[in-house]
Amino acid sequence: MTMTDQSLALTRDALANPLPFGTIAKGFTQAMSPVSGLTMYDLEAPAKTLYPLITPIRNTIPRLPAIGGIQASWRAVTGININNTTFGVSEGNRGPVIVTAMQDYNAVFRGYGFDDFATFEATYAAEGFEDLRARTVQGLIHALMIQEEKIVIGANTSLALGTTPTPSLQAAATGGTIAAGTQSVIAVALTYEGLLAASVAAGLPLSAPRTLADGTAEQVNQGTAIKSASATIATTGTTSTITASVNPVSGAFGYGWFLGALGSERLAAVTTIATATLSAPAAANAQLASAGFASDFSQNGLIFDGLFSQILKPGSGAYVSTFANGATLTGDGTGGVIEIDAALQSFWDNYRLSPTTIWVSSQEQRNITKKVLAGGANAAQRFFINVDQGQIKGGDLVTAYLNKYSMDGAQIIPVRLHPNIPAGTILFTTDKIPYPISNVANLLQLRMRQDVFAIEWPRRTRKWEFGLYADGVLQNYFPPAFGLMTNIANG
Repeated sequence: MTMTDQSLALTRDALANPLPFGTIAKGFTQAMSPVSGLTMYDLEAPAKTLYPLITPIRNTIPRLPAIGGIQASWRAVTGININNTTFGVSEGNRGPVIVTAMQDYNAVFRGYGFDDFATFEATYAAEGFEDLRARTVQGLIHALMIQEEKIVIGANTSLALGTTPTPSLQAAATGGTIAAGTQSVIAVALTYEGLLAASVAAGLPLSAPRTLADGTAEQVNQGTAIKSASATIATTGTTSTITASVNPVSGAFGYGWFLGALGSERLAAVTTIATATLSAPAAANAQLASAGFASDFSQNGLIFDGLFSQILKPGSGAYVSTFANGATLTGDGTGGVIEIDAALQSFWDNYRLSPTTIWVSSQEQRNITKKVLAGGANAAQRFFINVDQGQIKGGDLVTAYLNKYSMDGAQIIPVRLHPNIPAGTILFTTDKIPYPISNVANLLQLRMRQDVFAIEWPRRTRKWEFGLYADGVLQNYFPPAFGLMTNIANG
Protein backbone atom coordinates (compact mmCIF):
# COMPACT_ATOMS: atom_id res chain seq x y z
CA MET A 1 0.00 0.00 0.00
CA THR A 2 1.39 3.46 -0.98
CA MET A 3 0.82 6.44 1.31
CA THR A 4 -0.32 9.65 -0.46
CA ASP A 5 1.11 13.09 0.30
CA GLN A 6 -2.13 13.87 2.14
CA SER A 7 -1.76 10.79 4.36
CA LEU A 8 1.84 11.73 5.19
CA ALA A 9 0.80 15.27 6.09
CA LEU A 10 -1.96 14.01 8.42
CA THR A 11 0.48 11.62 10.11
CA ARG A 12 3.06 14.43 10.69
CA ASP A 13 0.33 16.70 12.09
CA ALA A 14 -0.86 13.97 14.55
CA LEU A 15 2.67 13.34 15.80
CA ALA A 16 3.27 17.05 16.27
CA ASN A 17 0.07 17.53 18.31
CA PRO A 18 -0.38 14.52 20.65
CA LEU A 19 -3.57 14.17 22.76
CA PRO A 20 -3.29 15.28 26.39
CA PHE A 21 -2.55 12.51 28.89
CA GLY A 22 -5.69 10.67 30.12
CA THR A 23 -7.94 11.56 27.23
CA ILE A 24 -7.88 8.02 25.70
CA ALA A 25 -11.15 6.51 26.91
CA LYS A 26 -10.26 2.79 26.57
CA GLY A 27 -7.18 0.59 26.29
CA PHE A 28 -7.09 -3.05 25.22
CA THR A 29 -7.04 -5.82 27.82
CA GLN A 30 -7.57 -9.56 27.46
CA ALA A 31 -11.24 -10.38 27.13
CA MET A 32 -12.91 -12.40 29.87
CA SER A 33 -14.75 -14.59 27.33
CA PRO A 34 -13.26 -16.57 24.42
CA VAL A 35 -15.98 -15.20 22.14
CA SER A 36 -15.71 -11.49 22.98
CA GLY A 37 -13.13 -8.79 22.43
CA LEU A 38 -10.41 -8.74 19.79
CA THR A 39 -9.23 -12.28 20.47
CA MET A 40 -8.59 -15.20 18.20
CA TYR A 41 -10.94 -18.17 18.80
CA ASP A 42 -8.80 -21.31 18.99
CA LEU A 43 -11.33 -23.91 17.76
CA GLU A 44 -9.93 -27.21 16.56
CA ALA A 45 -11.57 -28.64 13.49
CA PRO A 46 -13.38 -30.92 12.94
CA ALA A 47 -15.69 -31.60 15.91
CA LYS A 48 -14.68 -34.57 18.07
CA THR A 49 -16.84 -37.73 18.09
CA LEU A 50 -17.14 -38.69 21.76
CA TYR A 51 -19.78 -41.40 21.99
CA PRO A 52 -19.26 -45.18 22.19
CA LEU A 53 -19.76 -47.21 19.02
CA ILE A 54 -19.67 -50.74 20.46
CA THR A 55 -21.52 -53.27 18.28
CA PRO A 56 -19.64 -56.60 18.55
CA ILE A 57 -22.59 -58.95 17.99
CA ARG A 58 -23.97 -57.07 15.00
CA ASN A 59 -20.50 -56.79 13.50
CA THR A 60 -19.96 -60.56 13.47
CA ILE A 61 -23.35 -61.60 12.05
CA PRO A 62 -23.18 -62.28 8.30
CA ARG A 63 -25.57 -60.29 6.10
CA LEU A 64 -27.05 -62.16 3.14
CA PRO A 65 -29.41 -60.91 0.45
CA ALA A 66 -33.02 -62.06 0.17
CA ILE A 67 -35.00 -62.06 -3.05
CA GLY A 68 -38.59 -60.91 -2.57
CA GLY A 69 -41.24 -62.37 -0.30
CA ILE A 70 -42.63 -61.13 3.00
CA GLN A 71 -40.73 -63.52 5.26
CA ALA A 72 -37.67 -65.74 5.40
CA SER A 73 -38.68 -69.40 5.72
CA TRP A 74 -36.67 -72.55 6.29
CA ARG A 75 -37.15 -76.10 7.50
CA ALA A 76 -34.87 -78.01 9.86
CA VAL A 77 -34.46 -81.67 10.73
CA THR A 78 -34.07 -81.49 14.50
CA GLY A 79 -33.89 -85.15 15.42
CA ILE A 80 -33.20 -88.52 13.87
CA ASN A 81 -34.62 -91.74 15.31
CA ILE A 82 -36.16 -89.69 18.09
CA ASN A 83 -37.83 -92.74 19.64
CA ASN A 84 -34.43 -94.40 20.00
CA THR A 85 -35.64 -97.50 18.13
CA THR A 86 -33.25 -100.44 18.36
CA PHE A 87 -31.87 -101.80 15.11
CA GLY A 88 -31.62 -105.53 15.66
CA VAL A 89 -33.58 -107.50 13.03
CA SER A 90 -34.66 -111.12 12.79
CA GLU A 91 -33.56 -113.35 9.94
CA GLY A 92 -35.19 -112.52 6.63
CA ASN A 93 -37.09 -109.48 7.93
CA ARG A 94 -36.66 -105.76 7.33
CA GLY A 95 -35.67 -103.26 9.99
CA PRO A 96 -37.98 -101.01 12.04
CA VAL A 97 -38.95 -97.57 10.70
CA ILE A 98 -37.29 -94.63 12.46
CA VAL A 99 -39.06 -91.38 13.28
CA THR A 100 -37.51 -88.09 12.14
CA ALA A 101 -38.37 -84.77 13.81
CA MET A 102 -38.72 -81.65 11.66
CA GLN A 103 -39.58 -78.06 12.42
CA ASP A 104 -40.60 -75.14 10.21
CA TYR A 105 -39.25 -71.68 10.90
CA ASN A 106 -40.18 -68.29 9.51
CA ALA A 107 -39.30 -64.71 10.30
CA VAL A 108 -41.12 -61.69 8.85
CA PHE A 109 -39.04 -59.01 7.14
CA ARG A 110 -39.11 -55.59 8.77
CA GLY A 111 -37.87 -52.20 7.62
CA TYR A 112 -35.98 -49.86 9.90
CA GLY A 113 -34.01 -46.64 9.68
CA PHE A 114 -33.47 -43.04 10.77
CA ASP A 115 -33.72 -39.56 9.24
CA ASP A 116 -31.80 -36.36 9.99
CA PHE A 117 -31.24 -32.97 8.39
CA ALA A 118 -28.98 -29.94 8.25
CA THR A 119 -30.44 -26.52 7.50
CA PHE A 120 -28.89 -24.36 4.82
CA GLU A 121 -27.88 -21.79 7.45
CA ALA A 122 -26.21 -24.43 9.64
CA THR A 123 -24.31 -25.67 6.59
CA TYR A 124 -23.15 -22.15 5.72
CA ALA A 125 -22.05 -21.52 9.29
CA ALA A 126 -20.02 -24.75 9.43
CA GLU A 127 -18.01 -24.00 6.28
CA GLY A 128 -14.29 -24.07 7.02
CA PHE A 129 -14.91 -26.09 10.18
CA GLU A 130 -16.98 -29.16 9.28
CA ASP A 131 -18.72 -30.70 6.30
CA LEU A 132 -22.09 -30.70 8.02
CA ARG A 133 -23.84 -32.79 5.39
CA ALA A 134 -21.21 -35.52 5.71
CA ARG A 135 -21.43 -35.28 9.50
CA THR A 136 -25.22 -35.76 9.30
CA VAL A 137 -24.89 -38.95 7.26
CA GLN A 138 -22.08 -40.24 9.50
CA GLY A 139 -24.31 -39.71 12.53
CA LEU A 140 -27.10 -41.70 10.87
CA ILE A 141 -24.72 -44.57 10.14
CA HIS A 142 -23.50 -44.68 13.74
CA ALA A 143 -27.02 -44.40 15.16
CA LEU A 144 -28.26 -47.23 12.96
CA MET A 145 -25.34 -49.48 13.94
CA ILE A 146 -25.90 -48.84 17.66
CA GLN A 147 -29.64 -49.44 17.39
CA GLU A 148 -29.18 -52.51 15.20
CA GLU A 149 -27.00 -54.03 17.93
CA LYS A 150 -29.77 -53.48 20.44
CA ILE A 151 -32.56 -54.95 18.31
CA VAL A 152 -30.43 -57.97 17.40
CA ILE A 153 -30.04 -58.60 21.13
CA GLY A 154 -33.48 -57.94 22.47
CA ALA A 155 -36.18 -56.59 20.14
CA ASN A 156 -39.56 -58.17 20.77
CA THR A 157 -42.43 -58.53 18.34
CA SER A 158 -43.90 -61.91 19.35
CA LEU A 159 -43.86 -62.26 23.16
CA ALA A 160 -46.66 -60.57 25.08
CA LEU A 161 -45.85 -59.92 28.74
CA GLY A 162 -49.52 -59.69 29.73
CA THR A 163 -50.49 -58.60 33.23
CA THR A 164 -47.72 -58.17 35.76
CA PRO A 165 -48.25 -60.38 38.85
CA THR A 166 -49.39 -58.74 42.08
CA PRO A 167 -46.43 -57.83 44.31
CA SER A 168 -45.67 -59.53 47.61
CA LEU A 169 -44.63 -56.98 50.24
CA GLN A 170 -42.58 -56.95 53.42
CA ALA A 171 -42.04 -53.89 55.60
CA ALA A 172 -39.19 -53.05 57.96
CA ALA A 173 -39.21 -50.19 60.45
CA THR A 174 -35.61 -49.13 59.74
CA GLY A 175 -33.32 -48.33 56.84
CA GLY A 176 -35.44 -45.82 54.95
CA THR A 177 -37.49 -42.66 55.08
CA ILE A 178 -41.01 -43.97 54.40
CA ALA A 179 -43.47 -42.58 56.95
CA ALA A 180 -46.12 -44.46 58.87
CA GLY A 181 -49.31 -45.29 57.01
CA THR A 182 -50.83 -47.64 54.49
CA GLN A 183 -48.56 -47.90 51.46
CA SER A 184 -49.62 -49.26 48.08
CA VAL A 185 -47.22 -50.81 45.54
CA ILE A 186 -47.86 -51.52 41.85
CA ALA A 187 -45.39 -53.27 39.52
CA VAL A 188 -44.99 -53.05 35.74
CA ALA A 189 -42.86 -55.59 33.84
CA LEU A 190 -40.59 -54.24 31.08
CA THR A 191 -39.24 -55.81 27.92
CA TYR A 192 -35.59 -55.30 26.98
CA GLU A 193 -36.50 -52.26 24.87
CA GLY A 194 -38.74 -50.97 27.66
CA LEU A 195 -35.93 -51.28 30.20
CA LEU A 196 -33.50 -49.36 27.98
CA ALA A 197 -36.00 -46.50 27.73
CA ALA A 198 -37.05 -46.49 31.41
CA SER A 199 -35.80 -44.37 34.28
CA VAL A 200 -37.28 -42.98 37.45
CA ALA A 201 -36.78 -39.42 36.20
CA ALA A 202 -38.24 -39.94 32.71
CA GLY A 203 -40.80 -42.62 33.64
CA LEU A 204 -41.69 -45.90 31.96
CA PRO A 205 -42.37 -45.88 28.21
CA LEU A 206 -45.90 -46.39 26.98
CA SER A 207 -47.47 -46.77 23.58
CA ALA A 208 -47.01 -43.30 22.18
CA PRO A 209 -47.25 -41.45 18.89
CA ARG A 210 -44.03 -40.38 17.22
CA THR A 211 -43.75 -37.84 14.44
CA LEU A 212 -41.85 -38.99 11.37
CA ALA A 213 -39.63 -36.95 9.08
CA ASP A 214 -42.41 -36.62 6.50
CA GLY A 215 -44.76 -35.10 9.08
CA THR A 216 -46.93 -38.18 9.58
CA ALA A 217 -47.37 -39.85 12.97
CA GLU A 218 -47.59 -43.48 14.03
CA GLN A 219 -48.30 -45.29 17.28
CA VAL A 220 -45.45 -47.38 18.70
CA ASN A 221 -45.50 -49.85 21.60
CA GLN A 222 -42.42 -49.23 23.71
CA GLY A 223 -42.16 -52.25 25.98
CA THR A 224 -44.42 -52.18 29.04
CA ALA A 225 -46.77 -54.85 30.37
CA ILE A 226 -50.15 -54.30 31.95
CA LYS A 227 -49.65 -53.02 35.49
CA SER A 228 -50.22 -55.34 38.41
CA ALA A 229 -53.01 -55.07 40.91
CA SER A 230 -52.04 -52.92 43.87
CA ALA A 231 -50.72 -54.52 47.04
CA THR A 232 -50.85 -52.67 50.36
CA ILE A 233 -48.91 -52.86 53.59
CA ALA A 234 -48.82 -50.83 56.80
CA THR A 235 -45.63 -49.03 57.82
CA THR A 236 -44.74 -47.53 61.19
CA GLY A 237 -42.49 -44.72 62.34
CA THR A 238 -40.61 -42.51 59.88
CA THR A 239 -37.72 -44.75 58.78
CA SER A 240 -39.48 -47.67 57.11
CA THR A 241 -38.48 -49.65 54.02
CA ILE A 242 -40.60 -51.94 51.85
CA THR A 243 -39.33 -54.98 49.98
CA ALA A 244 -41.52 -55.79 46.99
CA SER A 245 -41.29 -58.78 44.66
CA VAL A 246 -43.30 -60.42 41.90
CA ASN A 247 -43.06 -63.78 40.21
CA PRO A 248 -40.57 -63.27 37.35
CA VAL A 249 -42.28 -62.65 34.01
CA SER A 250 -40.96 -64.52 30.96
CA GLY A 251 -39.69 -61.94 28.49
CA ALA A 252 -39.20 -59.24 31.14
CA PHE A 253 -35.75 -57.76 31.72
CA GLY A 254 -36.79 -55.01 34.08
CA TYR A 255 -39.56 -53.87 36.40
CA GLY A 256 -40.98 -50.50 37.38
CA TRP A 257 -42.20 -50.05 40.96
CA PHE A 258 -44.85 -47.49 41.93
CA LEU A 259 -45.29 -46.48 45.57
CA GLY A 260 -47.75 -44.24 47.42
CA ALA A 261 -51.24 -43.94 48.80
CA LEU A 262 -53.79 -46.24 47.19
CA GLY A 263 -54.78 -44.69 43.86
CA SER A 264 -51.87 -42.21 43.86
CA GLU A 265 -48.89 -44.52 43.37
CA ARG A 266 -45.87 -42.90 41.66
CA LEU A 267 -42.75 -44.42 40.10
CA ALA A 268 -40.17 -44.98 42.83
CA ALA A 269 -37.70 -47.47 41.33
CA VAL A 270 -36.67 -49.37 38.19
CA THR A 271 -34.86 -52.69 38.64
CA THR A 272 -33.43 -55.41 36.40
CA ILE A 273 -34.78 -58.18 38.64
CA ALA A 274 -38.26 -58.99 39.93
CA THR A 275 -37.69 -57.53 43.38
CA ALA A 276 -36.96 -54.09 44.80
CA THR A 277 -36.20 -52.50 48.15
CA LEU A 278 -38.11 -49.22 48.36
CA SER A 279 -36.48 -47.01 50.96
CA ALA A 280 -37.94 -43.58 50.18
CA PRO A 281 -41.25 -42.13 49.00
CA ALA A 282 -41.61 -41.48 45.29
CA ALA A 283 -40.91 -37.95 44.13
CA ALA A 284 -43.95 -35.69 44.00
CA ASN A 285 -43.58 -35.21 40.24
CA ALA A 286 -42.80 -38.84 39.40
CA GLN A 287 -44.91 -40.76 36.87
CA LEU A 288 -48.27 -41.97 38.14
CA ALA A 289 -49.29 -45.62 37.84
CA SER A 290 -52.63 -44.35 36.61
CA ALA A 291 -50.89 -42.77 33.58
CA GLY A 292 -51.92 -45.52 31.16
CA PHE A 293 -50.64 -48.98 32.05
CA ALA A 294 -54.00 -50.70 31.59
CA SER A 295 -52.98 -52.21 28.21
CA ASP A 296 -50.14 -54.46 27.11
CA PHE A 297 -47.58 -52.44 25.15
CA SER A 298 -44.85 -55.09 25.23
CA GLN A 299 -44.89 -56.13 21.55
CA ASN A 300 -43.27 -53.85 18.98
CA GLY A 301 -44.77 -54.89 15.66
CA LEU A 302 -42.43 -52.66 13.65
CA ILE A 303 -39.31 -54.78 14.17
CA PHE A 304 -38.21 -58.42 14.13
CA ASP A 305 -37.50 -60.64 17.14
CA GLY A 306 -34.01 -60.37 18.58
CA LEU A 307 -32.02 -63.12 20.29
CA PHE A 308 -33.73 -62.76 23.68
CA SER A 309 -37.21 -63.22 22.20
CA GLN A 310 -36.11 -66.08 19.96
CA ILE A 311 -34.55 -67.87 22.92
CA LEU A 312 -37.59 -67.33 25.16
CA LYS A 313 -40.19 -68.27 22.55
CA PRO A 314 -42.12 -71.37 23.70
CA GLY A 315 -40.80 -74.50 22.03
CA SER A 316 -37.51 -72.92 20.94
CA GLY A 317 -35.46 -75.59 22.72
CA ALA A 318 -32.99 -72.94 23.88
CA TYR A 319 -31.54 -73.05 27.38
CA VAL A 320 -33.41 -70.73 29.76
CA SER A 321 -32.79 -70.33 33.48
CA THR A 322 -34.80 -67.82 35.50
CA PHE A 323 -33.34 -67.33 38.97
CA ALA A 324 -35.57 -67.27 42.03
CA ASN A 325 -36.00 -63.81 43.51
CA GLY A 326 -32.90 -62.85 45.47
CA ALA A 327 -30.80 -65.73 44.11
CA THR A 328 -27.24 -64.95 43.05
CA LEU A 329 -24.61 -66.87 41.13
CA THR A 330 -23.08 -69.56 43.32
CA GLY A 331 -19.42 -70.48 43.48
CA ASP A 332 -18.70 -74.23 43.62
CA GLY A 333 -15.64 -73.84 45.84
CA THR A 334 -13.30 -75.14 43.14
CA GLY A 335 -13.06 -72.11 40.90
CA GLY A 336 -16.32 -72.59 39.02
CA VAL A 337 -19.86 -71.23 39.04
CA ILE A 338 -22.59 -73.81 39.65
CA GLU A 339 -25.23 -72.19 37.44
CA ILE A 340 -22.88 -71.69 34.47
CA ASP A 341 -21.70 -75.30 34.74
CA ALA A 342 -25.35 -76.45 34.78
CA ALA A 343 -26.03 -74.49 31.60
CA LEU A 344 -22.97 -75.89 29.81
CA GLN A 345 -23.87 -79.41 30.88
CA SER A 346 -27.41 -78.93 29.53
CA PHE A 347 -26.07 -77.80 26.14
CA TRP A 348 -24.01 -81.00 25.95
CA ASP A 349 -26.54 -83.45 27.40
CA ASN A 350 -29.38 -82.28 25.18
CA TYR A 351 -27.70 -81.16 21.95
CA ARG A 352 -24.03 -82.27 22.09
CA LEU A 353 -22.71 -78.76 21.58
CA SER A 354 -21.00 -75.96 23.45
CA PRO A 355 -21.57 -72.20 23.34
CA THR A 356 -18.64 -70.20 22.01
CA THR A 357 -19.20 -66.90 23.87
CA ILE A 358 -20.69 -65.85 27.21
CA TRP A 359 -21.95 -62.22 27.14
CA VAL A 360 -22.35 -60.39 30.45
CA SER A 361 -22.99 -56.99 31.99
CA SER A 362 -20.37 -55.30 34.13
CA GLN A 363 -22.29 -56.49 37.22
CA GLU A 364 -22.20 -60.14 36.19
CA GLN A 365 -18.57 -59.97 35.10
CA ARG A 366 -17.69 -58.71 38.58
CA ASN A 367 -19.84 -61.36 40.24
CA ILE A 368 -18.41 -64.20 38.15
CA THR A 369 -14.92 -63.05 39.04
CA LYS A 370 -15.83 -62.95 42.74
CA LYS A 371 -17.28 -66.48 42.65
CA VAL A 372 -14.25 -67.91 40.82
CA LEU A 373 -11.73 -66.22 43.11
CA ALA A 374 -13.65 -67.34 46.20
CA GLY A 375 -12.67 -70.99 45.51
CA GLY A 376 -11.38 -72.90 48.51
CA ALA A 377 -8.02 -74.54 49.05
CA ASN A 378 -8.88 -77.15 46.41
CA ALA A 379 -9.72 -74.60 43.70
CA ALA A 380 -8.51 -75.58 40.26
CA GLN A 381 -6.49 -72.45 39.64
CA ARG A 382 -3.18 -71.01 40.76
CA PHE A 383 -2.11 -67.38 40.90
CA PHE A 384 1.37 -66.03 40.37
CA ILE A 385 2.66 -62.65 41.52
CA ASN A 386 5.51 -61.30 39.42
CA VAL A 387 7.33 -58.62 41.39
CA ASP A 388 9.08 -56.29 38.96
CA GLN A 389 11.25 -53.63 40.64
CA GLY A 390 9.01 -53.62 43.68
CA GLN A 391 5.79 -53.03 41.74
CA ILE A 392 2.70 -55.24 42.22
CA LYS A 393 -0.40 -54.77 40.06
CA GLY A 394 -3.70 -55.37 41.85
CA GLY A 395 -6.98 -56.77 40.56
CA ASP A 396 -8.16 -59.93 38.82
CA LEU A 397 -10.72 -60.51 36.08
CA VAL A 398 -12.30 -63.66 34.71
CA THR A 399 -12.15 -63.26 30.91
CA ALA A 400 -12.88 -66.89 29.97
CA TYR A 401 -14.62 -69.92 31.42
CA LEU A 402 -13.58 -73.57 31.19
CA ASN A 403 -16.32 -75.78 29.74
CA LYS A 404 -15.91 -79.30 31.10
CA TYR A 405 -18.57 -80.69 28.77
CA SER A 406 -17.08 -80.75 25.30
CA MET A 407 -16.42 -83.53 22.80
CA ASP A 408 -12.84 -82.34 22.34
CA GLY A 409 -12.11 -82.12 26.05
CA ALA A 410 -11.94 -78.92 28.06
CA GLN A 411 -12.97 -75.89 26.00
CA ILE A 412 -12.21 -72.26 26.81
CA ILE A 413 -15.23 -69.97 26.33
CA PRO A 414 -14.57 -66.19 26.29
CA VAL A 415 -16.55 -64.17 28.83
CA ARG A 416 -17.19 -60.84 27.10
CA LEU A 417 -18.46 -57.60 28.58
CA HIS A 418 -21.26 -55.99 26.57
CA PRO A 419 -22.70 -52.50 27.17
CA ASN A 420 -26.24 -53.54 26.18
CA ILE A 421 -26.62 -56.72 28.23
CA PRO A 422 -28.74 -55.77 31.28
CA ALA A 423 -27.53 -56.39 34.80
CA GLY A 424 -28.95 -59.68 36.04
CA THR A 425 -28.71 -61.33 32.60
CA ILE A 426 -26.21 -63.70 30.96
CA LEU A 427 -26.41 -64.57 27.25
CA PHE A 428 -24.84 -67.69 25.70
CA THR A 429 -24.20 -67.60 21.94
CA THR A 430 -22.76 -70.12 19.50
CA ASP A 431 -21.10 -69.25 16.20
CA LYS A 432 -20.69 -72.72 14.75
CA ILE A 433 -22.59 -75.98 14.88
CA PRO A 434 -20.66 -79.22 15.42
CA TYR A 435 -22.96 -81.45 13.40
CA PRO A 436 -21.56 -82.81 10.11
CA ILE A 437 -23.44 -82.05 6.90
CA SER A 438 -25.75 -79.64 8.72
CA ASN A 439 -26.26 -77.44 5.62
CA VAL A 440 -25.96 -74.47 7.98
CA ALA A 441 -23.21 -72.05 7.02
CA ASN A 442 -24.18 -69.46 9.65
CA LEU A 443 -26.11 -70.18 12.81
CA LEU A 444 -27.12 -66.51 12.88
CA GLN A 445 -27.50 -64.26 9.90
CA LEU A 446 -29.26 -61.09 8.89
CA ARG A 447 -31.30 -61.89 5.78
CA MET A 448 -31.72 -58.57 4.03
CA ARG A 449 -34.28 -57.74 1.36
CA GLN A 450 -32.42 -54.43 1.20
CA ASP A 451 -29.23 -53.82 3.13
CA VAL A 452 -28.31 -50.40 4.51
CA PHE A 453 -28.73 -47.61 1.97
CA ALA A 454 -28.81 -43.81 2.16
CA ILE A 455 -31.26 -41.38 0.57
CA GLU A 456 -30.73 -37.67 0.03
CA TRP A 457 -34.33 -36.55 -0.15
CA PRO A 458 -35.53 -33.96 -2.70
CA ARG A 459 -35.43 -30.50 -1.17
CA ARG A 460 -38.85 -29.27 -0.05
CA THR A 461 -37.58 -26.69 2.46
CA ARG A 462 -34.23 -25.02 2.99
CA LYS A 463 -32.80 -28.15 4.57
CA TRP A 464 -30.57 -30.94 3.40
CA GLU A 465 -32.56 -34.04 4.42
CA PHE A 466 -31.08 -37.54 4.63
CA GLY A 467 -32.42 -41.00 5.46
CA LEU A 468 -30.64 -44.27 6.19
CA TYR A 469 -32.66 -47.46 5.91
CA ALA A 470 -32.51 -51.25 5.79
CA ASP A 471 -35.03 -54.08 5.44
CA GLY A 472 -34.43 -57.57 6.73
CA VAL A 473 -34.75 -60.07 9.54
CA LEU A 474 -32.56 -61.92 12.02
CA GLN A 475 -32.48 -65.65 11.22
CA ASN A 476 -31.55 -68.08 13.98
CA TYR A 477 -31.24 -71.52 12.41
CA PHE A 478 -30.87 -73.41 15.68
CA PRO A 479 -32.15 -71.68 18.85
CA PRO A 480 -31.02 -74.62 21.08
CA ALA A 481 -27.45 -73.44 20.46
CA PHE A 482 -28.25 -70.29 22.48
CA GLY A 483 -29.15 -69.71 26.11
CA LEU A 484 -30.21 -67.13 28.63
CA MET A 485 -30.04 -66.62 32.39
CA THR A 486 -32.24 -63.90 33.85
CA ASN A 487 -33.29 -62.40 37.20
CA ILE A 488 -29.81 -62.84 38.71
CA ALA A 489 -29.47 -60.81 41.89
CA ASN A 490 -26.32 -58.81 42.51
CA GLY A 491 -23.87 -60.46 44.84
